[in-house]
Order: sequence, then structure tokens, then C-alpha cells
Amino acid sequence: MRRLAIALTSGFCLLGSPARADDACARRITVTGRAQATQAPDFATVVIGVEAKAPNAAAALDASSQAVGGVVALAGRLGVPTGDVGTAAVVLEPATRTATRPDGTRQEQPDGYRATNRVSVQLADLGRLGDLLRQALDTGANRIDAITFGLKDPLAVENRLRVEATRDARSQAQALAEAAGAKIGGLCQLTVGHGQLPDAAQAFRFSAGSRFDAKRVPIEAGLIASQAEATASFAVEP
Repeated sequence: MRRLAIALTSGFCLLGSPARADDACARRITVTGRAQATQAPDFATVVIGVEAKAPNAAAALDASSQAVGGVVALAGRLGVPTGDVGTAAVVLEPATRTATRPDGTRQEQPDGYRATNRVSVQLADLGRLGDLLRQALDTGANRIDAITFGLKDPLAVENRLRVEATRDARSQAQALAEAAGAKIGGLCQLTVGHGQLPDAAQAFRFSAGSRFDAKRVPIEAGLIASQAEATASFAVEP
């Protein structure tokens, strides 16, 4: 969890001279307020890949590039802006195969080249996600390496939760002080943190060996959970 520390000088705790402000914060109560919210994601990022093998490097790379071109064209037909489609990785490497010698031992021998080309597609229309996954296979893709879900403006959610967590901290401090027969005074120190819970994103992996019988891959995006904490110290007045 990322943390943003806001250290307020003791002069903010009480009006008057710095010495008196320090005295006011000498008796304090410290609490941690929390806020949490869940919301549906508003976009998905899919990494789609093509792996091709050929006798020579150029042929392997050309084959993977041609299929990826089909994926890019498919994204355009589904209304994905050009800026939301980008190359994730291009890998070209020698391929090998295991050969058995007459004496029964095995050894790796050169077997052409293997090229992998992966493209990242950010899709705002989550209703077309299943279509994108299934139709990508028809264009020649044989890898779906990952799917993640996110929010377009996570900062707005984080800012709202920080405020709610700070209010929760003050409410707790007031209740505890009243229970002890006292009341809270000025704020001495405030530290706020924010972050997403572990289930904020989901992952998915598919390779050519998997089977999809339906024409549309069923995908459930779920909910993204966000949280914030605020640790606050308040002066305690009799």
C-alpha cells in the first residue's frame, strides 16, 4: 500500500505560542480510520499473442507479424482507439527438438526458429470482451496471456476514500474521548494511506492447447475493491 504522510506541526493543534501548542498535544489520542468501496471496472487490458515456428528466422517473424496484424484490425472493428492498442513484446529465438541417438541417449538439435509477437489491447466496452477473445483466435492468435481489469480514474476513488477514512478517524476519537469523560481538541498529526485490495485485478491465460466450444468466451469482470486508512492523533482536553 502506498502511503502519503502529512505531518502537521503542533502549532496547528492549538492557537497560541508554540510552547503551549506542544503542551496541548502532549496528551493525545491516536486512532486509525478506514474506508472501503467496491465498483465495477470500466476497462480491461488483454494481452494477445501469436507464436509461429518456421525453418528460418524471417519466415517465423513474418508469420507471427501477419497474424498480429489481424488482431490489430479486429480491435479496430470492435471500436478500440488506435492509442489503446500497442505492442507488448516481440521475441525471436532458435527452436530445438529432442533427437534420440542410436545408443538411446537424447540430445537437442536445431529445429528452425520460433517467433512470438504479443499485442496489448485496452477495451472500454467490456460487453465485447468475450467477442475479442474468441475472434482473436480466428485471426490467427494462439495465445491469450493475460486479462486485467481497472478503473479509468482511480485517483478520484482514492481521494474520496481518504476523506472518508479521515472522518472515520475523527469520529472514533470523539467517541473514545467521550467514553473517557474528555473531549478531543486540535489535530496533532495525520497520516493517510491508500491502495487496492488483492482482488482488484484478475488474470487469465490461454494457449493453443485449450478448447473453447462457444463462439464467445464467457468472462466475468467482478468488482474492484479499494481502501484507504487514516491514522490521526488529536489533543485530548479534560
